[in-house]
Amino acid sequence: MKQVFAALALGSVFVGLPALADAEVGKPAPAFTLKDETGKEHSLSQYKGKVVVLEWTNPECPFVKRHYEADTMANTLKGFDAKKVVWLAVDSTGHNTPDKSADWKKKEAFPYAVLQDASGATGKAYGAKTTPHMYVIDGEGVVRYAGAIDDDPRGKNAKKVNHVQTAVDAVLNGKPVPAATTTPYGCSVKYKS
Repeated sequence: MKQVFAALALGSVFVGLPALADAEVGKPAPAFTLKDETGKEHSLSQYKGKVVVLEWTNPECPFVKRHYEADTMANTLKGFDAKKVVWLAVDSTGHNTPDKSADWKKKEAFPYAVLQDASGATGKAYGAKTTPHMYVIDGEGVVRYAGAIDDDPRGKNAKKVNHVQTAVDAVLNGKPVPAATTTPYGCSVKYKS
């Protein structure tokens, strides 16, 4: 009898764990409500009608550091109409804290919120695998792009294709995204174990 309960308990652990599913292009984006580094709540639903860019991030990751030193995210964001596009960073690093995010945001001087997902629930709902891992969601809440920020994983190309810029431009112009999925690159998301 003990073995049966042990097996049931073990089974429930696996059933209870959120699967690492992908937010699928062409399907509704997983809903979320997360607090940012200041404690303010952000829900995907509050941005209905706007294009939402989600950037999975971790300030400790060398790939993220490289993109912030090169102003990749800031320069991409500058190209968008703030009335039509919202950029949100999401930190699913298990050991991160709002204070660390606030310090990093101040140091890097970027304007957008860093959503706190220390439980990893939102990251796992999206299937975020790397930092950075990017998603573009249209005004109706449908995922239109998932993948890398650009086509330069090593940071050595003189000319880069900025996949997020291309995706947002296509969505804003009512056109299909040319490469709706790409392979994300960077550090693995450090989910709580």
